[in-house]
Amino acid sequence: MANVSPTRGDMTSHPDVSEMRDRYARMLGGRDVTLLDGPVFLLGLYCAVSPWILHYTTSQPALVTHNLIMGIAIGLLALGFTRAPERMYGLSWAFCAMGVWMIIAPWVVGDSPDAGVVVNNIIIGALAVILGLMCAGTVAKSTPRP
Repeated sequence: MANVSPTRGDMTSHPDVSEMRDRYARMLGGRDVTLLDGPVFLLGLYCAVSPWILHYTTSQPALVTHNLIMGIAIGLLALGFTRAPERMYGLSWAFCAMGVWMIIAPWVVGDSPDAGVVVNNIIIGALAVILGLMCAGTVAKSTPRP
């Protein structure tokens, strides 16, 4: 009768062990920033709907469109971080630039915005800069130096 009981052998004797280790390392590579994907997506979602939450759709129509487009762009960037991290985490610096733009946008895009609109965009922009720097810092730390 054949021995079908599971045995716990040593994997080091497997002929493909080095290839399996390399593949496992490639699959996990670049995923150090996984915890930041969700907050980036939520920030984009909030940015897109913030004009309706804070009720400045009639007083600042240009900022409504601006925040909607920027929120969608941030959300798509977060989905890209999740979907293809090895290619997208280089855009962490672009995410920081988007955050800086969100901070100055009320005065550039808006028409004499009130304090609530300004504070909202400053908070969104500051969070975008912080999350972008965290992504960029983690990627820089995990990238091997030649």
